[in-house]
Amino acid sequence: MPIRLPTTSLRTAGQAVRGARPASVVGGITFARGKATLPDLSYDYGALEPFISGKIMELHHKGHHQTYVNGLNSALEAIADAKAKGNDMQAAAVAPLLNFHGGGHTNHTLFWENLAPNNKGGGGEPEGSLKGAIEKDFGSFATLKKQVNTALAGIQGSGWVWLALDKTAGTLQVITRPNQDPVIGNMIPLLGIDAWEHAYYLQYQNRKAEYFENIWNVVNWKTVAKRLEKAA
Repeated sequence: MPIRLPTTSLRTAGQAVRGARPASVVGGITFARGKATLPDLSYDYGALEPFISGKIMELHHKGHHQTYVNGLNSALEAIADAKAKGNDMQAAAVAPLLNFHGGGHTNHTLFWENLAPNNKGGGGEPEGSLKGAIEKDFGSFATLKKQVNTALAGIQGSGWVWLALDKTAGTLQVITRPNQDPVIGNMIPLLGIDAWEHAYYLQYQNRKAEYFENIWNVVNWKTVAKRLEKAA
């Protein structure tokens, strides 16, 4: 059974951690010296306050995302070792970890780019061709926002909600993915919102609907528009 890293159509600008030189980007994941690396943020941890606290951002980025990076590298090493020994069964057994940690790394890399402080383009509403596509497929931005928030509220446990482009149908859709499953195939992820408790609980506790409402104040629509332009 051939083992492959899950590929996506994510456009990531994931920069390697400070001091490491990126060697390549595979499936939206940045590698330096053969290892996946934690991308730097383009804003300070506290820049998204009061909507997302600096403590949450630091823990989410340096803690949770780094854990996915470490897990991905461990899974890749285990699979490479198993393949070198000709043990395809052992390599296949590691595949779920590759999906989980690889998806976690890919999803979060996109998530950070989806956000921006108010003074750097965060919040507001979509403009231009993105606005036109949203109005064509959802009727209005308000309707899209309502559908996304309803989908977020409906997630049982952990997962993500995405605004994605269906390349086959040529339409925008709101889709959900459990745990850290990446968006792959004919669906191109444009905007992702993390519904895991670690994304909000430190600040909002059980008031997750408040988090789902407030995160719209820091969505970077320019990044979403650029992804749509590239994918279309």
